Amino acid sequence: MRLISNARLIGRDGPHDIEIDGDRLGRIAPAGELSGDVLADAGDHLVSPPFVEPHVHLDTTLTAGEPRWNASGSLWEGIAVWSERKAFLTREDVIDRASEVLRWYAANGVLHVRSHVDVTDPGLVALDAMLEVRERVADVIGLQLVAFPQEGICSFDDGAELLEEAARRGVDAIGAIPHFEDTREDGVRSLEIAFDMAQRYGLRLDAHCDEIDDEQSRFVEVLATLARRGGLRDRATASHTTAMGSYNGAYSYKLQRILARSGINLVCNPLANLCLQGRFDAHPKRRGLTQVKEMLGAGVNVAFGHDDVMDPWFPLGTASPLQVALAGIAAAQLTGAAEIDEAFAMVTERAARVLGLGDGYGIAPGRPANLVVLPAASPFDAVRRQTRPTHVIAKGRLVAETPVTPTRLTWPGREPEDVDFVRARDR
Repeated sequence: MRLISNARLIGRDGPHDIEIDGDRLGRIAPAGELSGDVLADAGDHLVSPPFVEPHVHLDTTLTAGEPRWNASGSLWEGIAVWSERKAFLTREDVIDRASEVLRWYAANGVLHVRSHVDVTDPGLVALDAMLEVRERVADVIGLQLVAFPQEGICSFDDGAELLEEAARRGVDAIGAIPHFEDTREDGVRSLEIAFDMAQRYGLRLDAHCDEIDDEQSRFVEVLATLARRGGLRDRATASHTTAMGSYNGAYSYKLQRILARSGINLVCNPLANLCLQGRFDAHPKRRGLTQVKEMLGAGVNVAFGHDDVMDPWFPLGTASPLQVALAGIAAAQLTGAAEIDEAFAMVTERAARVLGLGDGYGIAPGRPANLVVLPAASPFDAVRRQTRPTHVIAKGRLVAETPVTPTRLTWPGREPEDVDFVRARDR
C-alpha cells in the first residue's frame, strides 16, 4: 500500500493519512495509524479532490491573434475571428493545441474537463481531433466533449444534421446556442432539437444560453422547463446566462423558482464574460455575469469555468482554476468567509456535479485515487494566495510536482527572510 501522509482534509480535524490501493482510495485514518510507502507527504497541508473544469473550448485554445486580433473585444467579433481561423483547422493543429492546454490543466490539479467543440464545420475536423485527444489523455484526465453548434442549429446550413452526426461519433453531451439563432422561434426550436437529441442518444445537455446583455433574452427559462418536463433535470446545464445580469428584480425572483425546480446546473465564466459583456454600454457598464449569489441562495448548483484560454474571446489565461475562483469572488461579490469556501467548491465539488461525476469523485474509500496537495491551510487560504499544487495524483500515480519556493526578501533593518504572504497571526 502507498500513503498520502499528514493530509489536512476539509471537514476533519487534525492530519490524516490516506491509503492508496492501486488506482483507488483505501482507508483514511488519523496520521500515524496506517502503514505503507509514502507517495507524498502533505506536511499538514490541504489535500482536496482534484479541480474540475466545467466549461472550456479546447479546440479554440492558443489561437489568440490568429488570423487577426479581436479588436473590439466583443463576443460577436470573437465568433467572426474564429470562423476565419476555423477554415485553416487541421487534425494536428487541434490535437497539439488542446493537448498543450490539457497539460497545463493537469499541472494545476485539474483532472476532469468538459470541453465544447464547434461542430458547425461540414468536415467536423475539430470534433474528430478532440475525440482522439479524449482517448490519448484518459490515463490522466477525464475529458467530456460537448457538440457545440457555434453558429447555430436552425440558422446554420445543415446545423441539426451536423449535431446529430456528432452524437453518432461519440460525444458526451449535446450543445445549443439559442440566443445566436436568427429569431426567438429558432432559438426555442434549437433547444427542442438539442433536448430531443440528448434524450435519444442518452447524453447530457450543455447549452450556451443567453450569453448577451439583452434583458429580453430569456432562453434559460425554456431550457429549465424542458429539462424538468422531459426528465433531464441535473443532466442539463445552462452555461453563461449573462443576460441574467440585466434582468429586473420581479422576473429574477420568478426565475429562481423555475431554475430551482428544474434541477439544472449553471456555469459562470467570470474571466471571459467580464471582458466580453458590456461592450456596447456607455457608463455605467454592466458586469455581464449571471446571478451567482442569488442562484446559490435559491438552491441552484452553480460552478465556475474558464471558457477560454488564449483565444479570440479571451487572450489570457493559464488554465488555473484558482484564478477563475478569485475572479468569480470579486465579480460576484462573494466575500463572506463561507462564500469564499463556496467559490472553492465551485471549481471542485460543484463543478463535479455539472459533469455528473457522482461516486467517481471525492475523498472516500473505494473512490478513484485522484487528489491534489495544496500548500495551504484551507480553501480560503488556497484561493487567496493562489497556491499551485505541490502534488497531483491521478489514478494513484503522481503526475505533477511543484516545489514550494518562497520569495526571499531583504528589508531594511531585518535579516533576509522568506515571504509566504501568510498573516502572522494565522501561522
